[in-house]
Amino acid sequence: MKNILDYTLEELKFWMKENGESVFRSKQVFDWIYKGIYNFDDMKNLPLVTKQKLKDNFYFSLPEVVKQCKSKDGDTFKFLFKYKDGNIIESVVMKYKHGNSICVSTQVGCRMGCKFCASTLGGMVRNLTPGEILGEILVAGRETKERISNIVMMGSGEPLDNFENILKFLEIVNSPNGLNIGQRHITLSTCGVVPKIIELADKNFQITLAISLHAPNDEMRKNIMPIAYKYTIEELLKACRYYIEKTNRRITFEYALVKGVNDGIEHAEELSSILKGMLCHVNLIPVNEIKENALRKSSPEDVKKFSNILLRNGIETTIRREMGADIEAACGQLRRSYLEDKNKIKEV
Repeated sequence: MKNILDYTLEELKFWMKENGESVFRSKQVFDWIYKGIYNFDDMKNLPLVTKQKLKDNFYFSLPEVVKQCKSKDGDTFKFLFKYKDGNIIESVVMKYKHGNSICVSTQVGCRMGCKFCASTLGGMVRNLTPGEILGEILVAGRETKERISNIVMMGSGEPLDNFENILKFLEIVNSPNGLNIGQRHITLSTCGVVPKIIELADKNFQITLAISLHAPNDEMRKNIMPIAYKYTIEELLKACRYYIEKTNRRITFEYALVKGVNDGIEHAEELSSILKGMLCHVNLIPVNEIKENALRKSSPEDVKKFSNILLRNGIETTIRREMGADIEAACGQLRRSYLEDKNKIKEV
C-alpha cells in the first residue's frame, strides 16, 4: 500500500495504464483530492472496479491534528500534527494582506544542530515524504477554511537534507492539476548545504532561496551553526552567487539577532561588506528565545541600528514582524513542549 499523495499526476497516469485503467481516470482522482475528498468511495465518477483497485493499492496519509492554537490577533494558526507512525511535526499558517502563507516541516526533527532552533534539540528522526509535506497543507487549509497561496519550507528539518522528496513535493504543489501554487510563491530555507544549493540552482526553479546566515564571519557562525565547520561563508556565498546567476532570482539572507553575540555595529558593517554587490535581501529576525539555551533577542533599538547600517550600505533589509509568539509559533517549540509533557506522564 502506498500513500497516493506521494504520486505526481504523471506517475498516477502510468499506474492506471499498468493496471488496465483509462489514463484519464488519474485526472479525475486528482480533481477529487484537491477538492478535499480523501475517500475513494466518494469519488462519484469513478467505476466501482476502479475504486476497488485504488483501495487495494493506495491510502491517504493525512496527519491527525493533535493540537491547534490560534494567536490573540487571529493572524497565526499553529498545528501540531501526528502521522500514522506516531511521529509529531508542526506547521504554522500566517495570514497576510497579500494571502495566506504556511510554514511547513520537511523532516521529523533535524540533525543540523543550530543553537537557536528548538526543532534540532532531539536530533533527526526521519524525512517526510512529498505526500506527508503536502498533507500539512491540505489539513491546515481544511482546518482554517482558508486558501493557502504561499509556502515556506522553514519549519522543522533541513529541506536540502531531504532533497529528492523536496523536488517531488515542488512538482506536486506547482502542478495546475494539484494545488497550483506558483514557484515564485514558494520559499526554501536552508542552513547552507553548499552542494545541494548548486544542484538546486541547476534545476532553474523560480522559487525563493533563503539562507540562514546569522553571522558575518566563520568563527562566529561556528559557535551557533555546526554546518559552518563543513562549509565556509566564502563557499556558501560562492554557491549563492551561482544560484543567482543560474536563476536570476534574488536570495534572502536570514539573520537572527542575538543580544551581545552578533548584533553589534561592527557585525552590521562586516555583514554589509561580504554581501555588497549581491542580488540579495536581508531579513533581520529577533531570535526566538527557547529555555534550553541562554540566547536572548536583541533590543528593538539595536535591531533598528543594525538595519540602518545595512540600508546605508546599500543592502536591502527588512525586520521580520513577529507573529504567533503567544502560541509558541517559533520552529519546534510546540512539538518540544508536547514531547516533554508526554515523557513526564510516562515517568509518573
